[in-house]
Amino acid sequence: MDMRAAADRFLRYLKVERNASDLTIKSYGEDLEALVDYLEELYAAPATTGEVSTLDLRGYVAAVSDAGYSETTIARRLASMRSFFRFAQREDLVDRSPAKPLRNPRRKRKLPHFLTTDEISKLLYAPPTNTAAGLRDRAILETTYSAGLRVSELVGLNDSDVDFEQGLIRVRGKGKRERLGPLGSFAAKALQDWLAKRTLSVRSAAAKEKPIFTNKFGNRLTTRSVGRMLEKYIAQTDLDTRTSPHTLRHSFATHLLDAGADIRSVQELLGHKSLVTTQIYTHVSTTRLKEAYEKAHPRAQV
Repeated sequence: MDMRAAADRFLRYLKVERNASDLTIKSYGEDLEALVDYLEELYAAPATTGEVSTLDLRGYVAAVSDAGYSETTIARRLASMRSFFRFAQREDLVDRSPAKPLRNPRRKRKLPHFLTTDEISKLLYAPPTNTAAGLRDRAILETTYSAGLRVSELVGLNDSDVDFEQGLIRVRGKGKRERLGPLGSFAAKALQDWLAKRTLSVRSAAAKEKPIFTNKFGNRLTTRSVGRMLEKYIAQTDLDTRTSPHTLRHSFATHLLDAGADIRSVQELLGHKSLVTTQIYTHVSTTRLKEAYEKAHPRAQV
């Protein structure tokens, strides 16, 4: 079962069968929402109860700890997870509770796959610019990476969402939450080149909100189509086959943080409600740390 649906079922159980207080239900709801957001960012897809592992939950607990939350908060979130998965086990939503073995909140967590800056450049320049489809594909890749978009947010963009003068796009994220995303000069140029060639179907042209990215019939592009498009360029460029549309979002966040961007700013740009979800990207390789040390410390080298 989808984790969000299972969490709603658990909260109804607390209210109807356990007669829990509104404050208790609110606390459980907030804890479980933060957990589900983290898992969806980790999987780059909706999480289900059956696929959540103990290692995934250890990663979440480590992220909560790294984000600076108090021991009391960490203990409460652990308690919420254990209660939820005990319920899920009783309801046959899981075979066994992945939260039961949890002890140490600082075990190494799984990291998202991302591309290096050189690999990103290789991918962005893969689409040809002598066809309308190539211009569209380049605009898709540039815009996704420029603003750190989820693929659902990308295909949902309309003409009215783009402000070329300010270099911003309006993004509709999860829970109908809106945010402003940055539109860099390369992405803006790619978008303008595509829009100059785009044709709209009669239906799209008559719609109140005109879709930016369309298929060959002039209708709004689907997330599945974006995935198939990316697979083609991954094969052409010989990049890691784990690369998906969400990899561009992972790379966006990783590159910003590695370059010294403030994590709370990155949180805002990604549209995360909780800093814990953003915390998954705060990984810096030992090599980069060593390079920074050797450049900055006066006695690092002879």
